[in-house]
Amino acid sequence: MTEYLQSLIGYEAGWFFATLALILLIALPLMLAVAMIIYADRKIWAAMALRRGPNVVGPFGLLQSFADGLKVFLQETIIPSSANKGLFLIAPIITFTVALLAWAVVPFGDGMVLANINIGLLYILAISSLGVYGVVIAGWASNSKYPFFSAMRAAAQMISYEVSIGFIIISVVMMAGTFNLSEIVLSQSGHIFGMINAYGVNPLLFPMAVVFLIASIAETARHPFDLTEAESELVAGYQTEYSSMSFALFWLGEYANILLMCALNVIMFWGGWLPPLNVDWIPWFDIPGIVWLFGKMFFFFFIFSWVMATVPRYRYDQLMRLGWKIFLPLSLAWVVLISGYVMITKVGLPL
Repeated sequence: MTEYLQSLIGYEAGWFFATLALILLIALPLMLAVAMIIYADRKIWAAMALRRGPNVVGPFGLLQSFADGLKVFLQETIIPSSANKGLFLIAPIITFTVALLAWAVVPFGDGMVLANINIGLLYILAISSLGVYGVVIAGWASNSKYPFFSAMRAAAQMISYEVSIGFIIISVVMMAGTFNLSEIVLSQSGHIFGMINAYGVNPLLFPMAVVFLIASIAETARHPFDLTEAESELVAGYQTEYSSMSFALFWLGEYANILLMCALNVIMFWGGWLPPLNVDWIPWFDIPGIVWLFGKMFFFFFIFSWVMATVPRYRYDQLMRLGWKIFLPLSLAWVVLISGYVMITKVGLPL
């Protein structure tokens, strides 16, 4: 598409409009996916509690998320009189924008990626770490003690688990030999006995796949790690003073981050867009790669919802202990273990 537009309207204009079209091709379906994944989330919770969930607005309640979005859009945006107005309004924009920026390097299939850069994993780690600024600014700018307390909790929680996530990423990078997400997926082709397309079934990497999944839940502040909005202590956390679309932007950013973490679990450990088995069966390979990717992502999202519906909330000291005293030493030890394995099997040790 880029070459076609460049031939019509020139190099620079063609590149600009082609890139804009690709950005919209990712951002607009992502917003639709967020709306539908909220519906799926509520349906899963309802099923586990033997309830119906959304079932009135639209067929089977499919339009409930859009009705909720219309409701917050029509509400008045209320800004506390003592709040810092500029920072108060920019905080949800930061959170929402950062949640979208990370998708620029996520491959949806072989060659189906907006920016196929060689440092894709580092880019995602850097972008996701910026999300804490939106939360901290929201808590501080509200000029209220409960949002500020929640913002401090959120900052400590996100930093704690990002450290472990960084070491897990290093383990995957050493095994794949690249930071490029597409190449990480391709390196998993036939990884086990030439048949299984996944790092997650490797006994060396399976513990890291489990730790990364739990750290993903904690990083996105999902239950049972949702201490940033513990109802009995913080009402709605750093979002307490927000209403209307400013509140909705936090909500959309949260679910976009959850989908991103589901995608990273799939891409780093479970073969991305590759089918689970590398077998010579023609119908198996007729299924498009993007279908495999979305199917695996939905499976991990089901795990996120399943955990939320069944596991009681952690105390804050338990949350910190898990991140610093268990996950950090474990992920650091695995970096040493996998680096030794790579040196022996791929690089070779001198006699």
